[in-house]
Amino acid sequence: MTHNTIRKITISQLQVGMFVHDLDCGWMAHPFLRSRFMVRDEAQIAALKAHGLADLYIDTARGRTVADAPTRAAVSAQLQQEITALVASAPPPAVRCELQSELPRAQKLLDEANRVVRRIMTDCRLGAQLELAPLQEVMDSLAGSVLRNPMALTVLGSIKRKDDYTFCHSVSVGVLLLAFEHSRGATAEALLQVGIGGMVHDIGKMRIPPQILNKPGKLSPEEFAVMRSHVTHSGEILAGHAEVSGIALDIAMQHHERFDGSGYPYALAGEAISPAGQAAAIVDVYDALTSDRCYHRGMPAPLALQKIFEWSHHHLHPDTVRAFVRCVGIYPVGTLVLLESGRLAVVQEHNDGDLTRPTVRVFYSCRQRCYIPPLLLDLSRPLGFGGGDRIVKNENPGKWGVDPLRFLQF
Repeated sequence: MTHNTIRKITISQLQVGMFVHDLDCGWMAHPFLRSRFMVRDEAQIAALKAHGLADLYIDTARGRTVADAPTRAAVSAQLQQEITALVASAPPPAVRCELQSELPRAQKLLDEANRVVRRIMTDCRLGAQLELAPLQEVMDSLAGSVLRNPMALTVLGSIKRKDDYTFCHSVSVGVLLLAFEHSRGATAEALLQVGIGGMVHDIGKMRIPPQILNKPGKLSPEEFAVMRSHVTHSGEILAGHAEVSGIALDIAMQHHERFDGSGYPYALAGEAISPAGQAAAIVDVYDALTSDRCYHRGMPAPLALQKIFEWSHHHLHPDTVRAFVRCVGIYPVGTLVLLESGRLAVVQEHNDGDLTRPTVRVFYSCRQRCYIPPLLLDLSRPLGFGGGDRIVKNENPGKWGVDPLRFLQF
């Protein structure tokens, strides 16, 4: 199969006799048992439309095609061009201290946040009374870390254990929301509330049977319906707690709502979704896409940003997506990149003035297929002054069998 046979169409163009290659909706954990199949009848098309699908990819080598439908490669190239243009002029986030200085403090705070969230969710699972005061205390410290250097917590939060996904995902969403809202000028009080909302946004999952919550494979339509009920469970659990503001409750109740009304549980659309809910929907998707699970590998951050940018045409608030991409940057810290020199490097830190030319740590020669002594390069500088190379594209670590995070110097 060549990549030229995979083409993008709208749901209105889908016809009987086409072979669906990708439903392009991983964010919503669709209830269909298969993601690749031949369209046999109109009932299948009606079911896909009913679940809010807007676009999808077909394999023209295995079924009918659509004239002039763009290839997946062409779609990806166009998205990357738009994202690059968006972040090229975006100023990097303001920092009060260097990343290396903040990382040790951020790691201690993140460890404490994981302990607190695990305790809260375990108490919820056991039916015990929730004690949210410790979460508010650690959130004060986390907000302080974000104010000093927002990248410290976000890069550490991206390193998660796949067998602890529910707990780690909650903390990571909280941290990402803190950094995102800080980049948009949120007040100190608002930062606390979005952080708390992010940390407990999935608490309703503690009422989902473990055999469904931790199922290492595709959920059946019935199981899918049970899983979706975690949102209303979250609202029931959090209602009445003084520590949970309206902003935090919006995050818990609206992070699965979608801009075009295709989300759940209330099918809210457009501005009916609160700003906090819009932001939470994007952050929740981003963290889910980039996280390793027991049944699949997470995708590299730049590819996840492409998907989110693509979905902003329908499912996610377009202006909020653009703000999030500017916040995270085209090459988030920890991203594996291929340099023009034929070497692999991991993004170490963003540079002032140009998010497309970060500081990277080179560690692998693609030409010689071997590791090389790590070397720090500032791509914003010319040759002879600590730079002299250029990023060609991001790379998938799985393709090369490398772990770029090993070479981040914390």
